[in-house]
Amino acid sequence: MAWTKKQLALAFMMVVTGSINTLSTKWADEIDAENSAGEVTKFVHPYFQTEGMFIGEILCMLAFYIMRCMERRKRREQVEMSPSTTQSTKFPKYIFLLPALCDTLATSTMYLGLTLTYASSFQMLRGAVIVFTGLLSVAFLGRKIKWFQWLGILIIIVGLVIVGVSDILVPTGEGDYTTNKIITGDLLIIAAQVITASQMVLEEKFVLGHDVPPLLAVGWEGVFGFTIMTILIIPFNFIDGGVFAQNPSGTLEDIPDAFYQIGTTPLLLVPILGNIFSIAFFNFAGVSVTKELSATTRMVLDSVRTLVVWIFSLIITWQEFQYLQPVGFVVLILGMMLYNDIIILPFCRSRGWISQTETPDDTEPVIAASSSSASSARIVEADKRGIDNQGSTVEVM
Repeated sequence: MAWTKKQLALAFMMVVTGSINTLSTKWADEIDAENSAGEVTKFVHPYFQTEGMFIGEILCMLAFYIMRCMERRKRREQVEMSPSTTQSTKFPKYIFLLPALCDTLATSTMYLGLTLTYASSFQMLRGAVIVFTGLLSVAFLGRKIKWFQWLGILIIIVGLVIVGVSDILVPTGEGDYTTNKIITGDLLIIAAQVITASQMVLEEKFVLGHDVPPLLAVGWEGVFGFTIMTILIIPFNFIDGGVFAQNPSGTLEDIPDAFYQIGTTPLLLVPILGNIFSIAFFNFAGVSVTKELSATTRMVLDSVRTLVVWIFSLIITWQEFQYLQPVGFVVLILGMMLYNDIIILPFCRSRGWISQTETPDDTEPVIAASSSSASSARIVEADKRGIDNQGSTVEVM
């Protein structure tokens, strides 16, 4: 069935805003601005940018209440006593505390890694979350992973290795990228996926039992995440950052310096605000795509987003072309398709090449590994449970 104009618009919005999530964060990292010491340096404030991400999530809560008011007004104008489809907003808010803590640690670690490596690698390496989520779901949720999912995990690991090797083979020594920095950045991003996978397990164990509206869930996680990050940033301004210190004070973060650089270079407001609003619109588009189309479509669009980030990074010369990176990207996509049982295995079943008895209807959640915010895991989980019986989808920042 052909897509409607509305569906095409939502898909386009999801790809564009999802790409902006990563590209705007990296753009801010690349902008030269005078700092509080009078030196012109890059805007390297990953924890400050993490705060911006949570503000974007909080905007989803605002969007939820606006849409709720519009629905109520529409119902009043139609049938006075028509039944409401609005989900309840009565649920214990503390259930988002632990997932938000994981989101804070994972996002800030990934943003730190992004300052050291390429935007395309940042996007691709987040595919590692499938590996860790699969393993943790077996250990803590008692799930059983079928043969094609193990095969998908194995192929994803191969893809991650290829992407990592491609980063090392890129000529370095000039500019801000060195082999050591790139390797460190890549490892930080992969390590953050362990935390993200833990967040998904926590969400499934403690959050999914409650009928929480998806956008409101993202909003509350943004509230908790912003609060946690704000508390952590205070001591970060005084803790020695060691090799990760890239500000005049030599600490993990320097918020006064961040605002000083924004003051001397107002252009920084463009990527910072772009990141905030793109996260809000991306989460909205993701929810809408899942409702209007399917969770599988959402995963495919996320893969397109990764491709857009890679091509854009090449066009504006943020990185040089390395043939292994597209190879690694293709391998990662193949692994995700196998794990999620989309396209490849259904095609093989339709041709009679493999047995029809092995179906994933009661196994793992579909996992798409490139969402701008880890909290969108719960969005698709909740939506899919209310839309069809194909299982649920977990997405990661």
